[in-house]
Amino acid sequence: MRRTRLSPASLGPRDVLHVGSAGLRTRPMRVVLSALGIAIGIATMIAVVGISASSKAQLLQKLDALGTNMLVASPGQGLFGEQVKLPKESPGMVGRIDGVRQVGATGDLSQSVRRSEKIPEEETGGITLKAADEGLLRTLRGSMASGTWLNAANGRYPSVVLGHVSAQRLGITRSGQQVYIGGRYFTVVGILDPLPLAPEIERSALVGWPAATEALGFDGHPTSIYERSTDASVQAVRDLIPHTVDPENPRNVQVTDPSSALQAKAATEGAFTNLLLGLGGVALLVGGVGVANTMIISVLERRHEIGLRRSMGATRGQIRLQFVTESLLLSGLGGLAGIVLGSAATYVFAASGGIPWVVPLWAVGGGFGATLVIGTIAGLYPAVRAARLSPTLALQAA
Repeated sequence: MRRTRLSPASLGPRDVLHVGSAGLRTRPMRVVLSALGIAIGIATMIAVVGISASSKAQLLQKLDALGTNMLVASPGQGLFGEQVKLPKESPGMVGRIDGVRQVGATGDLSQSVRRSEKIPEEETGGITLKAADEGLLRTLRGSMASGTWLNAANGRYPSVVLGHVSAQRLGITRSGQQVYIGGRYFTVVGILDPLPLAPEIERSALVGWPAATEALGFDGHPTSIYERSTDASVQAVRDLIPHTVDPENPRNVQVTDPSSALQAKAATEGAFTNLLLGLGGVALLVGGVGVANTMIISVLERRHEIGLRRSMGATRGQIRLQFVTESLLLSGLGGLAGIVLGSAATYVFAASGGIPWVVPLWAVGGGFGATLVIGTIAGLYPAVRAARLSPTLALQAA
């Protein structure tokens, strides 16, 4: 008579999920405490990446709104260190460069800006006085918080526009008030909104080009020329400006990109993030150790169950699969909770700061994948230990 060899029944995915979740269903409090370590680690990593990404998104939004196509030309130093002057016709010369769309200019003045003549002249409050032409505001893409910008009408009379920092320092809250400049009072006709690409304008008082020449002794030589070109021609315009403004000595003209600071900040936004990610990784590792400890205790407590399953035909591989699945479910629950907590923390930070809420998908996927890896590693040793238990000894110990 031919003997047939019996083979153990295989476990389907549903069976594996059922036996793997049995230990979690019977010990819910232990599950919560064990998953908490994983959740804290993942929440830390998601929040760190999300906050960094949200801050970077805010900077990129600012760059998109302000543009990266603005350059500023200013006088450099001569061969022997002396300060040179840009020609009076420099703004018009720059405006004729191919690709340039908008040009504005300012010229530095030596007079102080005070709230009244009773304030000592040396107390400037860090406010500088500049002559400005009509095209400056449009070139800077600025806007008025109140009042109007300098134009052909008010630019030839004793009127002044204040940067928002200057207005705060002078205690000016609305147009129509007066400030004392060069021995006479000037009427404030406008206050500017913040200008992130031109902080020097924010701390300045601006008078019209004609009024600066007639009332304040301005010599007409610009000290800063702001220009905007098409995005495609920025580098070409940058190379041409020095040769256009001063063909004989192009080294006397300095050209800077005011958006480079914001670009650098956006590029390095994640530099400090690496340290915090490391701390989150340590918390995740500690959580994995907690899961491993929980699984070892679970194996010790469930030796009777293991022995009974082995005596009924369960293979060692099926026992290993059961406990690895339990470990994966435990760490996966912690990972899902951590993703929710980290995303919520990022949302609170973004909402309180008025910035975009961004949680990168790679961070969510990577964080959850890390929990599965940790769960697998943490469950391997307890699973192998459970599979090696002798059915007879396990039943006797029970």
